Parts: sequence; structure tokens; C-alpha cells
Amino acid sequence: MWRTRAAAACVICRSLAKSNYGIKRKSPLQNLHLVSRSIHHPYYSSSKFQRPPLRISIQQFSSLNRLPFRKTKLLNVKYGYQSYRNFWLARLASRLLRIRYIILGSAVGGGYTAKKTYDQWKDMMPDLDDYKWIVPDFIWELDEHIDFEKIIKALPDADDLAKLLPDFDKIGESFASLKGFFSPGYNLVSEVIGASDLLLLLGSPGETAFRATDQGYDNDKQYKKVSDKEKIDQLQEELLRTQLKYQRMLERLEKENKELRKLVLQRDDKGIHQRKLKKSLIDMYSEVLDILSDYDASYNTQDHLPRVVVVGDQSAGKTSVLEMIAQARIFPRGSGEMMTRSPVKVTLSEGPHHVALFKDSSREFDLTKEEDLAALRNEIEIRMRNSVKEGCTVSTETISLSVKGPGLQRMVLVDLPGVISTVTSGMAPDTKETIFSISKAYMQNPNAIILCIQDGSVDAERSIVTDLVSQMDPQGKRTIFVLTKVDLAEKNVASPSRIQQIIEGKLFPMKALGYFAVVTGKGNSSESIESIKEYEEEFFQNSKLLKTSMLKAHQVTTKNLSLAVSDCFWKMVRESVEQQADAFKATRFNLETEWKNNYPRLRELDRNELFEKAKNEILDEVISLTQVTPKHWEEILQKTLWERVSTHVIENIYLPAAQTMNSGTFNTTVDIKLKQWTDKQLPNKAVEVAWETLQEEFSRFMTEPKGKEHDDIFDKLKQAVKEESIKRHKWNERAEDSLRVIQHNALEDRSISDKQQWDAAIHFMEETLQSRLKDTESVIEDMVGPDWKKRWMYWIGRTKEQNIRNETKNELEKLIKCNEEHAAYLANDEVTTVRKNLEARGITVDPCLIKDTWHQIYRRYFLKTALNHCNLCRRGFYYYQRHFVDSELECNDIVLFWRIQRMLAITANTLRQQLTNTEVRRLEKNVKEVLEDFAEDSEKKVKLLTGKRVQLAEDLKKVREIQEKLEAFIEALHQEK
Repeated sequence: MWRTRAAAACVICRSLAKSNYGIKRKSPLQNLHLVSRSIHHPYYSSSKFQRPPLRISIQQFSSLNRLPFRKTKLLNVKYGYQSYRNFWLARLASRLLRIRYIILGSAVGGGYTAKKTYDQWKDMMPDLDDYKWIVPDFIWELDEHIDFEKIIKALPDADDLAKLLPDFDKIGESFASLKGFFSPGYNLVSEVIGASDLLLLLGSPGETAFRATDQGYDNDKQYKKVSDKEKIDQLQEELLRTQLKYQRMLERLEKENKELRKLVLQRDDKGIHQRKLKKSLIDMYSEVLDILSDYDASYNTQDHLPRVVVVGDQSAGKTSVLEMIAQARIFPRGSGEMMTRSPVKVTLSEGPHHVALFKDSSREFDLTKEEDLAALRNEIEIRMRNSVKEGCTVSTETISLSVKGPGLQRMVLVDLPGVISTVTSGMAPDTKETIFSISKAYMQNPNAIILCIQDGSVDAERSIVTDLVSQMDPQGKRTIFVLTKVDLAEKNVASPSRIQQIIEGKLFPMKALGYFAVVTGKGNSSESIESIKEYEEEFFQNSKLLKTSMLKAHQVTTKNLSLAVSDCFWKMVRESVEQQADAFKATRFNLETEWKNNYPRLRELDRNELFEKAKNEILDEVISLTQVTPKHWEEILQKTLWERVSTHVIENIYLPAAQTMNSGTFNTTVDIKLKQWTDKQLPNKAVEVAWETLQEEFSRFMTEPKGKEHDDIFDKLKQAVKEESIKRHKWNERAEDSLRVIQHNALEDRSISDKQQWDAAIHFMEETLQSRLKDTESVIEDMVGPDWKKRWMYWIGRTKEQNIRNETKNELEKLIKCNEEHAAYLANDEVTTVRKNLEARGITVDPCLIKDTWHQIYRRYFLKTALNHCNLCRRGFYYYQRHFVDSELECNDIVLFWRIQRMLAITANTLRQQLTNTEVRRLEKNVKEVLEDFAEDSEKKVKLLTGKRVQLAEDLKKVREIQEKLEAFIEALHQEK
């Protein structure tokens, strides 16, 4: 290296010497490079007078490299001769540098050996990733809650810390103290290695419970080498003691972890956590499942999102296992009877307080209070019974419940009704098949985790659910087997090896990811969760099954079970949720395409939006009732009321009064009958007419088409709203009393003030009598058959009865012609005369037939006479006004019809005021109430708003909502990763 630098320096020197810019002169040595000057010009001195070089030959010797003696050679240079010598220090350095090869080779070999040793030690150490469950989740999330930069700034500087360190120089003076310093470290490492080996033997809950690690296999192989029975017994005892020791440590850490998580999750009023907490991951996933549940129930589709489906035989302990996982006695309990009558979806999530709430309710049940627990159990039981339809025992309707609390494992579980083998009395005949169909519907989901619950206290041959589970999951890739009531099984089972065979999966014809044994209490419904946990831990600590290694530590307790189920659940969620999101994305595209092709000019309104649109239309139509003119109301009311009472007026008032001989008797009869009619019938009839008129107008506004804006999809809903509103509406009871007084006063008035009213009364009477005459002639024509013109033109003949009636009519008409002032009724002798006259002509007639025919003949004769009298009374107003008495021109019947007409007008006006001021507003209020009731009743809306268009819009809305929720959930899931 030095030689290279020197040569470079000489080159620089020579370049300086040659660069004289055209002037021949010598360059002084002071301008040369320092290295060049020291090596190639060693005899140069900076003094003014130079000493000539000493040209002698010496032998150079080194004891290190044993260099041979060489003579000095004279080097001919441009500026004189200079001796060229091997600088001994450079030669020494070059020889010493050969040692680098030795050091390099040693480093390579040592590095390889160290790496090999490191790999061996690394293989011997356990995979610590499997023990991440020991560290709470919030430890990994501390950077989100704690500002480490502020903490770092608050820490002292390195100089301040250095002052606190001990004096290592004094420590290094003594080797004894150094040895004492390394001894604890050695013991610490030994303890850590022993603990890791122990953990490998014990296994770990969660995902590692389902597979045997390579380290565990090596350790088992080492223990098999020990053949001494005593050492094995001692090792087992030591193993159990160590296990209990670490179990207590784990429980203590879990308790501290629970408190810390509670503090982290709890909102502090003092401002520690003022930021808004985001919705938890499991809550987002639960919302997706709730939407899918409604979507599946309405449109008969099936999603494939993961759930933990809890199945088992009746009374096998399903509910107890679920309560232990939820850490609360939340389900109703019974001794031997079916309590779970419908699927219950339980969403477990972490929270600062142990509470439960339903999806459709805002009430929170505090699970730490016995009163709230009892209320929650009662509410679940009520919901189950209400969901069961009449004539059934179980229901397919899902009850959604959310449970939050510190330390709960996040997952979604569905508790299904217990599988039964026999339908008992009081159950529906199809109960067994219904339970099987519900269980299959949930288990056939390829991403559902099946939690198979088996009662360990009964014979394995009596199990029903294991066959069902093996059919749904024959490979056991998503099944977890749980053996309950192990304490009873250990007491009752003669051969404990059967329990071992069950846990090892050798007894039942089914496969599973993992097998667990749990104890969920002593069978007392009043036991608390804490007491059950203590009993379970105490049982397994003293159990022979665990001591004799029939059961492994990671296969017992509900704590390990919940960790394992949670790990499997989230593993399945991460593997399948994106695929399901893509499936719903494709479904959304198909539905949107179908909508564009079938309804290109319509907005995508779902059932709720369509209901709101129909609601607005209905309310607008009800308001339109207030825009009806008073004239229109009064005309309709007057016309309808007269149609309703005209028969009574003609038949019961006018005709009887007209049979009297003088005007005084006529007026007396009319007044009496009008008074009776007003007191009893007329007000009620008027109110009925007004109510019917309001209904007709309301129906007309509701049903009449609106042109292009009319949407027939609302017709069914409008009809239901109209019927329900009319059913609820009741007319004001006081209206009849006030109306009776008004009508009575109107009928008491007999004074016609002007000729116009007189003519109007005559016109009213003529119209009424002509309509009655027309009806009477139609009845007579039906009785006697067609006349000779119709018979000849239409080739229609008379029947035998019609011929008899026709002959009877002819005889009765002769009787009237003989006596034009005949009474309204036939005397008996007159009936006999007519009958004998007909018999003389060979026609046998019944007296009743003669009377019926006479009634219609006389009615026609009377109406024609009354119409002729109306024409005569047109000029009678002058006589009426002057109170002249003329027997030939008595117009009392005109006054009667004027009184009726005036009463109708006043009644119509009064009813119109009641309608517009009171009844229309009350009807509008009823319509609003009906619409509000329909809005809250989803089943009602489904029945009233039906059709392909509604179903497609509803389906499209649900799929969009599901896709958005799934995408948000997937994004949050990636962020958590």
C-alpha cells in the first residue's frame, strides 16, 4: 500500500519536474511530494548545503522474516544517482499482512461452526409464536393508546443514566465476583429451558391444541428412553406440580390482564380517552350476519359466512357450555323439558362492562346483577314463545343477542334446539323433523364451525347428534367435539378408558379438529359462573384421568375450549370472508343488470321507500277531502238521504194520509207520522248517509287513477288503509241529538214564502211520483208479462201464471173504473166477486194473488191521479197564500213535499258542516295512525307491497348493504393484522 502511494507520488514529482513551461531548469526537492521525498530521496536535506550521498554497501538483516543479504543497487535517475533500498518497515508490514489469511480462514470456519451451533439451539427451542396467546392483545395495541414519544422525552439522558451505573472497573478486579455474576444467569437460562420443555409437554390452548409440534415429538421420544418406573412417577408428580404452579401464574396474569383491558376499554370522564371508540370487529361481523338473517328469511337464500353452530342432544349441556363461554347464566333453564325453542345467535365481544342487549332493543342488561339476569332469561323465554307459531313446538326465527364483557373471546355462536329421538305429548308431530332441518340448514354451511356437544354421563351408543354431524362434516375439518359432565362420567363409567377413547376420537364414528372435556357445574341452576369454574378446576386437578395422562392438559376446561373455538372461528373468517364478499359483489351486478333491463325508467325503491311514497300519496288524498266544495257535499247528501227515506215517506206517510177524506185529517195524519219518524229513525238514517257518503268520497279519491303517475303497486296498500281507517272511525255520538232537533223544527214549518218554492215543491213531488210510477209499471209488467207489441216483435210469450195475473188485472181495472174513488184496500166481498168472475171463465185464482195484484193496480192508479193533481196545483199558490178554501183545489200534498224537501236541505247542510269541520279531520287522524301501525308491522308491509319489482328492489338493497358491510369488515380485519 505504501509502495503504491510512493509510486504515485513519484509520478507527481516527475510531472512537476517536466512541466517547466518551455524553460530548462531543475525543480527543487522542496516541491516534491512528502512520501516521494522520504522514500526515493532519503538523503535530501532541507538545509542550504547538501551532503553527498554515502555510497557504501551494507547487509540488511531481520530476525522476523529472515531476509537474505542483498547488495544495494544504484538507480540511475534523471537528476543523479540514488541508492534503491528495500525499506525494512514496509517489508515487515508485508510479511505481517500474510497473517490475515490465517485470521480470515479461522473467522470463516468459526462463523460456520457458530451458525451450525445456533441453528441446533434454535431447533431445540420451542416456537414462541404458538404462545402469543399468553400476551394479551392490548399489549400489541399499546402504541395506539400510549404516546411513547412523550415517555421517551420524559426519560433522563444517557449521561444521567451513566452516573447511575456501577463502577465496572472495580467489578472486573475480582474474578470471584465475576463468577458470582454469571451463576444467576445460568440458573435463569436453565429455568427458561425447563419451562419451555414443560410447555411443550403440556401443549397450549387454541390453535396448537389440534396438532403435535415437532418439539413435542422429540421430547416425548426422550421420555420414552427412560424406563425406570420410579423416575417416571417422580417426573409425572413434578410435572403436575409445575403445571399447577404455572396454571396459578397464568390465572394471576389473566386476572391482571382482564383488569388492564377493562381500564383500557373504559371511557374515562377525566379525559384520558376522549377519542370516539370505533365499532369492534366482532360487532361489525355480527351486523353482517343480522342483515343476512333477514335477507335469507325473506328470499330463501343461504350465505356461507362462518358461525359457531352449537348442536347436541337435548339436555346434553349445550346451554351450559355456552354460558360458561359467555361467563353469565343468561339462558332459561328447565329440568328435562325443551327450553331452546328457536335458534339464538350470541355475539361475544370485549367491553369494559359485562352487559347483554338484543339487536332490536336499546336496553342493556347488567350481567353482574341477579335482577337483570332474571329479566334477561325471562325476555329470552318470552321471545322464544312468541316466535313459535300456533300448532308448532320450535321456530326457525333467530333471536339475536349481544354479550360484552372483559376477557370474553370474540366470536359468534348460534345455539340450536336440542336434537330429540322421540316426540312426546304436547309437541307438534313434526317437531323432530323440524329440529333436524334447522340443524342441517346451519351445519351445511361449509364455513360453519360445528361445536358438537356430547353428554359424557350417558352411554355413547345413545348419541344422536354424532351421526348427524358426521353426515354434515365427514372429514371433521370444521368440527370441535366437547364431552360434558366428565365428573359424572368418571364416577359412573366402569372403564375410564372409554373416556380416553372418546377424547382421542376412536369411539364415535366421526372426526374432529379437536376434542375437549369440560365440567359445567353440579346440575344446580342457582350456581354462579365463578363457583362452576372453581369446581371445574378442582375436579381436573384431582382427576385420575389427568394424572394418568388419559387426558391432556390442553383438552380440559371451558377456558381452553373458548380459546380454541375463537381461534378456529377467526381462522375460518379470514379464509372465507373475501370469497363471500366477491360472491355478493357478483350477485349485486346480476341484480342491477336485471333491474336496468326490466325497469329502466324507475328508481330502485325498496319496500320501506315504497311505503313512504304510498304514505305520502294517501295523506295527500285524505287532504283532498277538505277541498270538496260545500255545494258538492250538500247535493250528494241530499240526494242520497232522499233515496234512503223516500220509500218510507211515500208508503208510510203520504199514501196513508192521502186516503183521508178532508185536509184537516190529512194534515193531522202527516204531523203525527212525521213526528214519530223524526224521533226514531230520521236522525240515525241521516248520520248513516253522511258516513257512507264520506266513505264513498274517500274511496273515490283513493282508487281513482292518477294518469301516468298512478302506480298499481300501491292499490293493495291503499285498500287496506281505507278499510282499516273506516273500521276505526266512529261518528260523533252527539251529532244525532242535535240533528234531531234541527229536523223536527224544519218539519214543523208549513209556510211557503214564494212562488219559486211552490214550483220547486211541485217539481220535487212530480219527480218522486213519476219514479214511483215507473217502478210500479215495471212490477206490473213482470207480473202479467209482455204486451201484444213485445210478443209480436220479440216472439215472447206469457207463462201460465202471467196469464192468470193478466186476467186478474183486467178484472181489477174494471172495478176501479166503476168506482174511481175506491179505497186502497179491497173488501172481502169484492175479492170473492173477482174470484167468481174468473172462475166463470175457467181461471182458478187464489185470494192472496188477487190482493197482491190489486195493490200494484191501485198504486198505479193513485200515482197517476196524484200527478194530475200536481198539474192542477201549479196555479194554486195564489189560493194557498190567500188561505182560500176550495174543495176542488186542495194542495196539502204539495205542502207536505215542500216540508220534506226543506228538511232534506237543512239536514244536508248540517251534515256537511259536521263532515268538513270534524269528521274529515278525525278520518285523517285515523289514516295517519293506521299508516304508523303498518310502518311498524313488517309482516303487514310484506303482504301489502308485493310483486317482482318490490322483491327485486328489496333484494338489491340488501345485497348492497351486505357488500358494504363486508368490505368495511374486511378493511378493519386487514388493519388489525
